[in-house]
Amino acid sequence: MKLSLHEARVIGCLLEKEITTPEQYPLSLNSLTLACNQKSSREPVLSITETETQVAIDSLMKRRQVTDQSGFGSRVVKYKHRFCNTEFSDLQLSSAQYALVCLLLLRGPQTPGELRTRSNRLHNFEDVAAVERTLLTLAQADPAIVHQLAREPGRRDSCYEELLSEQSKGISAPIAEQSNPVPESVPPKECTDEVNNLSNRVSLLEKEVAMLKEALHDLLN
Repeated sequence: MKLSLHEARVIGCLLEKEITTPEQYPLSLNSLTLACNQKSSREPVLSITETETQVAIDSLMKRRQVTDQSGFGSRVVKYKHRFCNTEFSDLQLSSAQYALVCLLLLRGPQTPGELRTRSNRLHNFEDVAAVERTLLTLAQADPAIVHQLAREPGRRDSCYEELLSEQSKGISAPIAEQSNPVPESVPPKECTDEVNNLSNRVSLLEKEVAMLKEALHDLLN
């Protein structure tokens, strides 16, 4: 599956609104276009027309990724995804996986920390490690749904990118690169010897001070 930019945005918006505004889901063409063009929580920010949204919907419907639904007595056609977690989809995602795929489709490559911060309306991750574990399951899927990008200079963490759309162009890096713990440095032998010598000297001085105190006490009495 390789989604175009508009198709990826449509799928991402349907995934998002199904969880965050279930009372408004499925979405009409107008609502879906507005969701695609949101100024916040979108990267890149788009300005697509309803006609362009409809073209993306029609393409996705041919691929059985989206279906239309008309309510009883309603003349407005509404749309919902069949991308995952339906009886018509082979792709079954956990709540955590669903949240990360949705965010990556809507906002492009992100670090685990960014994903955790932005996922609170979709899924509650306990910590960044939980995000990394979920990303690993998506990266190890067959076929892979996400991959880790090479760490950019000056950045502490690597970004992850979805592999479902044509926008995925980053170079993969080994998953083992993520969050490698820095080994504790072992102090050289010279430092260890110096610490031991200082400790012995301190002990000796403490004994001498105790003896002087005792002698002074005897003199005063």
